[in-house]
Amino acid sequence: MTYTGPERRKHPRISGRFIVSYRILDEIDNVDITQTKNVSLGGMLLTTNRPFDPGTKLALEIRLPFDPNPIIITGRVIDSYEVTRDLIYDTRIEFLSVDERHKNIINQTIGYYLKRGT
Repeated sequence: MTYTGPERRKHPRISGRFIVSYRILDEIDNVDITQTKNVSLGGMLLTTNRPFDPGTKLALEIRLPFDPNPIIITGRVIDSYEVTRDLIYDTRIEFLSVDERHKNIINQTIGYYLKRGT
């Protein structure tokens, strides 16, 4: 499913495979690990092993190259669609809370990858 309409994103987006652990915000256990497909200051696209309903809030820990510690963010699912039947889903997430330090790390990562042309 490729969108070919006008660009509606507020923030530049980079393709990149960064490690992310995620869980539904209200659940303590049930953490899963995946990779991003792309990232921006406003959100990301993940590959997940199950679909999520739009509006589901997730606790996210993202590992980016410019910080040895994971970035902890709360996100909201925008949509989740099946890529491989009952196995792989692409899940779009909007960031809800990102502190200034982590915004700077995300911006630094995006800027680095944009300059590299990846």
